[in-house]
Amino acid sequence: MDALHPRLLVDRFADSFRFYAAVLPELAGAQLVRGDAGGPYAGWDVAGQGILALFDRAAMRAVLGDATPAGPAGAAVFVCRVADVDAAHALCVRHGGTSVTAPADRPDWGPGLRTAHLRDLEGTLIELQSYGPAAGAGRVAE
Repeated sequence: MDALHPRLLVDRFADSFRFYAAVLPELAGAQLVRGDAGGPYAGWDVAGQGILALFDRAAMRAVLGDATPAGPAGAAVFVCRVADVDAAHALCVRHGGTSVTAPADRPDWGPGLRTAHLRDLEGTLIELQSYGPAAGAGRVAE
């Protein structure tokens, strides 16, 4: 049973599926466990626990009608802890993500924290983060 996991409502299901199918295995060690690019649902797990689900907004609208959230989830951020923020950022951009902030050390947010922010194909904000002494080692803070 999955305790908690984010579900993104997307308009471009096939494109979003391809993006997350390309980046989640490397970013988080996630495996696709349900669905395919045909939609309307897909889910990825890590160690048997849900990490992310995609759901076609039109399929949700068929159930919720006008109560279906519209547009990008402006109040939601998909946070993904990674071993190497710079490599993860490059991976996401290579697969169609749009960079919002370049990888940077953020000591004011937490000791040893390095982050980068980007948007997926639907505009959902993603934060890539790593902690520890290796975060930013050998890099000049931006």
